[in-house]
Amino acid sequence: MIITNLFIAGIKAVIEYASAHVLTCLVPAFFIAGAMSALLPKEKITQYLGQKVPKYKAYPLSVIAGLLLAVCSCTILPLFAGIKKKGAGIGPALAFLYTAPATNIMAILFTGSVLGWNLALARIILSVTFAILIGIIISTIFKKEDMEEEKKATPALVSVEVKDTKKLPFFQKHRLILFFITLIAILIVGTRVNGYLRYTSILGLIIILAILTKLFFTKEETKAWLSETWIFTKKIFPLLLGGIFVAGVLTALLPQNFLATFMGKNTLSANLIAVLFGVFMYFPTLVEVPMAKMFLGLGMAKGPLLAYLLADPVISLASILVVRKFIGNKRTLVYAGLIIVFTTISGLIYGVIVR
Repeated sequence: MIITNLFIAGIKAVIEYASAHVLTCLVPAFFIAGAMSALLPKEKITQYLGQKVPKYKAYPLSVIAGLLLAVCSCTILPLFAGIKKKGAGIGPALAFLYTAPATNIMAILFTGSVLGWNLALARIILSVTFAILIGIIISTIFKKEDMEEEKKATPALVSVEVKDTKKLPFFQKHRLILFFITLIAILIVGTRVNGYLRYTSILGLIIILAILTKLFFTKEETKAWLSETWIFTKKIFPLLLGGIFVAGVLTALLPQNFLATFMGKNTLSANLIAVLFGVFMYFPTLVEVPMAKMFLGLGMAKGPLLAYLLADPVISLASILVVRKFIGNKRTLVYAGLIIVFTTISGLIYGVIVR
């Protein structure tokens, strides 16, 4: 009976995630990642995010890109995989992976309006700092591996040169920019717009995308894009579902008085449990904010609350499984370990300050 209930909890978590995220969040992200891998020239990525690019250039660009994308830790994974495959350094790529779900503009504004601006300010300052520090530490530790991977980065699978014509010179010259803007617009609409407007807008954008593809891209380019999209989907999607299933099972195992008992005081153990709780209790970006408000009302101390907010959107069982696929066991272990240490300590310090 217990095993059956746990299995049902896991299946329910998978169904809820799939119905809420797959069609309008993950699918556009997979198509963006596929386009990055198939169409973007390698040198364009390595020029700005490569291992040899100065830190004062690469990391701010990674952070800014993440700030503009209000996506969860699972939706960002295909995009992370795309830029990593094209030659981005491990440090800037991880900074991008960390920033998007942790400190996007929507999440910070929502945190301020619901939980207070002191907490929102602490969240954005610490998250940006952690994203950069973790990226620098891992790129320093694994510098040799990073350089080897950059050399092996996937070149554009097809030529992206366009024959010069007189009819539409502007659109042909900027076809990749227009193409990616449309793809990103589909992702943003799918994650931020609700109701009937969401689906009508997405339909309109898909029509625009189809026109752009038909007019300005060859059959070989389109085929390469779709092929890379399918490759990313096969690698990432099963791991995501497996991680979500396990998270659902673990959620069902938690006792009812878990919050007040283990996270009601600002202790080192309470902050550590809050971080691990955030990892297991996966919530998509923005959802962690009303959940945090509820946790506060149920007795969670402010230090562990911040620790939870810093960790929950960034890392989950599902994301760990996928990240491991692209950067290996050692770097994934260091990445997850640094997040746990940094967020735990910051929550402890914040709890002492605001007490």
